[in-house]
Amino acid sequence: MAVADQELELQVTAKDKVSNEAPSSTNTNQIPTTKHYRWWLRVAVYIIFLLAGQATATLLGGLYYDKGGNSKWMATFVQSAGFPILIPILFFIPPSTKSTTSPPPVATIVLVYLFFGLLLTGDNLMYSYGLLYLPVSTYSLLCATQLAFNALFSFLFNSQKFTALIINSLILLTVSASLVAVNSDSDNSSNIPKGKYIIGFFCTLGASAGYSLYLSLLQVSFEKVFKSENFRVVLEMQIYPSMVAAAGSVVGLFASGEWDGLKMEMDGYEKGSVSYIMTLLWTAIAWQICSVGILGLIFEVSSLFTNVISTLGLPVVPVLAVIFFGDKMDGVKAIALVVAVWGSVSYVYQHYLDDSKLKAKTGLLVRANDGCDNA
Repeated sequence: MAVADQELELQVTAKDKVSNEAPSSTNTNQIPTTKHYRWWLRVAVYIIFLLAGQATATLLGGLYYDKGGNSKWMATFVQSAGFPILIPILFFIPPSTKSTTSPPPVATIVLVYLFFGLLLTGDNLMYSYGLLYLPVSTYSLLCATQLAFNALFSFLFNSQKFTALIINSLILLTVSASLVAVNSDSDNSSNIPKGKYIIGFFCTLGASAGYSLYLSLLQVSFEKVFKSENFRVVLEMQIYPSMVAAAGSVVGLFASGEWDGLKMEMDGYEKGSVSYIMTLLWTAIAWQICSVGILGLIFEVSSLFTNVISTLGLPVVPVLAVIFFGDKMDGVKAIALVVAVWGSVSYVYQHYLDDSKLKAKTGLLVRANDGCDNA
């Protein structure tokens, strides 16, 4: 009798655990197939938004600097200034009425928005330095290290466990970034002083780490502070921190004195003043499209999966940079690209294995509980 009671308790405990950790997997056995396909369709759309927005914004940011733009704070500002286009969406998404927990205090919410906004400001500024001092292809390959940082922060904050495939991914991405660093002389950067190249290199690494930290802490805030993954809450977490980040960028723009040179910069832009404005405008829009994809994937899957997809999109940018900007793609950089793709695929395969195991475990638990109910 004691053994039977223990088995029943384990089944109930496991069922509760699976329902909390993997609702999408259990729902696969309970919801209609059409609804399951709709979930995959939403995920596919969010992936397209993320990849298309990220590639377009990165290339336009490189175009801004390549054709005469030089304001780091303006490049930082446009990464978060497009948030107003997301505000109308809030009117179509009512607040969740299913939450069983009381909302956090207003002061806590404000502090969370301020923290993430300032984190975004610093992260966007480092990305701007990287785009200014590095060729687009080198910049994109260095951004692949965000996956390694994501594994570290997920281990510290999101209880991510290291496996052989994840360790393999970390090593490969580190090797890829190292190859790019030692191969700096082969880039189209002869007019960039060595010191500035190093600044761009480390700023890009710092921005990759900041982006990974942002995603991990975002997931923590959903679980510990808001205790909800309603899409309206997720959307607000994009809009209000972006508002803070945009305001911080404006302060930096005036404090640095770059504001005074914007008129001259626009007049001296190689493609003309209209092209200057349109480049900044579409860069801001592209970043928001990317953000919608990021938010959607966090809501539907997880922040970990979001970073994986973001990293997978990075190898596309060097190829486009070679086509549109004439960046070199020599042997060493090509090897670094292959190694980065290899590391990303290794990480994705680990995610696939985890998902397969979770689905198998869920199926066993559902059948076991069905047997208990029939008994």
